[in-house]
Amino acid sequence: MAVRAILFDLDGTLVDTERESAEAMARALEAGQGIAVEQADRDHIIGRSWVDIHKSLQGRYPELGWTIDELIAETARIREQMFDENGIEPLVGVMEAMDRFGHLPKAIVTGSSRAEAEHALKALSIRDQFHALFAAEDVPSSKPDPAGYLSAAQALSVEPKHCLVLEDSTAGIAAGRAAGALVVAVREGNFAGQDQSQAHHIVDSLHEVTEALLEELFKGF
Repeated sequence: MAVRAILFDLDGTLVDTERESAEAMARALEAGQGIAVEQADRDHIIGRSWVDIHKSLQGRYPELGWTIDELIAETARIREQMFDENGIEPLVGVMEAMDRFGHLPKAIVTGSSRAEAEHALKALSIRDQFHALFAAEDVPSSKPDPAGYLSAAQALSVEPKHCLVLEDSTAGIAAGRAAGALVVAVREGNFAGQDQSQAHHIVDSLHEVTEALLEELFKGF
C-alpha cells in the first residue's frame, strides 16, 4: 500500500498560530464584550475547534452575547492585524515538505475558521498546494469526530486507508485514526504538550516525514 494523499492539520502542524489566536480572542472579547478572559480560556484554544471554544466561553461567561460566527469573525479580524504587523513563519520542515510531496494531492483539515486558515496559508504562500480545505464551519462536528478527514479524503477521491494524516493534537490524532487514515504526530508545534501516543508514528518535525518513512509505515498499515 502507498500513500496517495496527505491531509494536514494547520495550527501546530504547519504553523504556530494557536497562541496568536488565543491573544486575538482575548483582545476581541475585551474590546467587543467587556470580558477579560482568564489564562484557562487562552489555554483552552490549543488543539480545539471553535465549536468547543464557543461552548466553553458560554458556560464560563453568561454575559457573552456573540454567536460563534461573531466570535470567529472578530477574532480572525484581530489575528489578521497581528499577522500583518508581526509576520508569520512556518514550523520547521514545512516548506521542504511542500516540495517533497508536491506530486500528491493535499488537503487542510482544521478547527480554525475558513477565514483564519485562508489568511495563514496565503501568508505562507502555500495556498495553491492544497486541493481542498475543511474548516470549522465546513463540518457538523469537530475533532475528534472524523468528519473533516473523511470529507477531505472524499474531496480528493482517495480512500482514507490511502491517506496520511499529519497532526499535533490529541483530538486530531483520534479524528485521523477514526477516519481510517495512517496518522503521524509532529512534536514541533505541540507546545501544550498534548498526548500524541495514539498516533501510528511520532516525528520531531516534518523534516522526518520522507518518502522512505511513509513507504515503511504503509507497508504494515
